[in-house]
Amino acid sequence: MLIEEPTRIRRLPPYFLGEVRNLMLEARRKGRDIIDLGMGNPDRPTPSHIVEKLCEAARNPKNHRYSASKGILNLRKAVCYRYMEDFGVELDPEKEVVAVIGSKEGLAHLVLALLSEGDLALIPSPTYPIHLYSVVIAGANLETIPLFPEDRFVLDVARIAERSSWPKPKLLIISYPHNPTTAVVDIAFFEEIVDFAKRNNIIVVHDFAYKDLVFDGYKAPSFLQARGAKDVGVEFISLTKSYNMAGWRIGFAVGNRQIIEYLAKIKSYLDYGIFQPIQIAAITALKGPQDCVREIAEVYRKRRDVLVDGLNRAGWKIPEKPKATMYVWAPIPPQFSNMGSMEFSKLLLEEANVAVSPGIGFGEYGEGYVRFALVENEKRIRQAIQGIKRVLKGGNP
Repeated sequence: MLIEEPTRIRRLPPYFLGEVRNLMLEARRKGRDIIDLGMGNPDRPTPSHIVEKLCEAARNPKNHRYSASKGILNLRKAVCYRYMEDFGVELDPEKEVVAVIGSKEGLAHLVLALLSEGDLALIPSPTYPIHLYSVVIAGANLETIPLFPEDRFVLDVARIAERSSWPKPKLLIISYPHNPTTAVVDIAFFEEIVDFAKRNNIIVVHDFAYKDLVFDGYKAPSFLQARGAKDVGVEFISLTKSYNMAGWRIGFAVGNRQIIEYLAKIKSYLDYGIFQPIQIAAITALKGPQDCVREIAEVYRKRRDVLVDGLNRAGWKIPEKPKATMYVWAPIPPQFSNMGSMEFSKLLLEEANVAVSPGIGFGEYGEGYVRFALVENEKRIRQAIQGIKRVLKGGNP
């Protein structure tokens, strides 16, 4: 039977990041030693005290049953504790917090809950792909707002306010510290966003996945620290990067009560919650010692320095070291700029045995860049630089 391609599937754009990853896996199957600096997949283990709590909880048969879709109460209280400790933000665990199966799942389902066919969302470009795809999956329309290097990849709120598109946007998705560009902001930026959202009756969703991966004295503010932020939006956090818990799939949406209620309602129809031992271990992560979080950030800082310093010595000029995230956003060297990010990424894979993410995979305004993920140790990063140096010396392809 021939099944016609559904409209929702047809609307999804090509997943460029998957194309490079498939080429990398094929090269590895052929026995080549590929250094994977493409996917932002933490390579180090989850801290032992969190793993031990998981094992302890998993031995209790009571924890093997269905859990609560919105997260057990003590976990939601732990999120509130962390927000008060880190940001001085007070949250109601009953009405302003919901657990999600990773912020990617939570964000996609929230957009599904908020947007109907014909609604418009504003999405910066470049951006994390699910910010774009979630709108497409929901059947809504999107308008990309370019992020420019001359603005340090920070969204220009005045430029949005001047747009004349119709219909009026219903939703704005932002994310700082930013993936892929590593851009950072201060609380004044979020104050401006809140003011813009109130004046235009727009919901704001802030993806705060990299809140703890900060360097050189920079501290990332929470969107909820801005005056009136709870009136207009929500924030997503994840344990993936802060605690090396990528495969655990646990995160949270916090903020506006009505928006949290909508997300909780749609999730109640779709899942029975996260495996309870994972939730119990997450409480230990959030309320336990935070030395491990700072140690994880320090690992990425050292890798950042090795990569950026090495690329600069090799002749690939990186304008400045990122102050946050686990990435380096690098403009394609001038002699290769005519190739575009996809073909240049393939060249690095083929000639340098290094996998990176092409900028086009993060939206149209990501073209001209590639993203390095700091997910290999310092020795492997130095090895990658040697391979890249050979390609750079080779000149024009």
